[in-house]
Amino acid sequence: MDTCQRLITIRFSELKDAARLMELDHLVWDRNTAPEPLNWESREHYLLHCPPGSQLVAVTDSEEIAGYLGFRPPTGLDSSAHVYELWIAVDPAFQRQGIGSRLMHAFQKAARQEGKSKLRLRVLSSNPRAIAFYRSCGFKEEGRLVREYCVQGRYLDDILMSCFLSD
Repeated sequence: MDTCQRLITIRFSELKDAARLMELDHLVWDRNTAPEPLNWESREHYLLHCPPGSQLVAVTDSEEIAGYLGFRPPTGLDSSAHVYELWIAVDPAFQRQGIGSRLMHAFQKAARQEGKSKLRLRVLSSNPRAIAFYRSCGFKEEGRLVREYCVQGRYLDDILMSCFLSD
């Protein structure tokens, strides 16, 4: 079956997903998409920072995790309980097939049902495809930390984007 027509199931992450999610982090988060590559010291270290249920995963009909959307409260303060911070990663072999959009749509619906009213994220200025994707999902630039990172001798802005959820 063509990957564009595969059945994709969206569900919360489970303990059994940890190895594949760590692999996705290694595939996706590099010097073009993050200030530094993301490498986990161990499975335990990963699970400490990304416990089961803290991501939505996109699973193909052949049981392969094609991507995920991670989320967490931005602070421990009650005054920001209406907000989720998020990040999204799709395996390069599955990109541009609508999986990111499916994850984002499912997460926006779930966050709205939970009573959240704002989603926020950060993206590097060197990642125009991600910026365009987030804009297509309703995110707008809310701020910019100019020359926040120096990656391989090049200064990059850290763009802060948000999406307000409406009923």
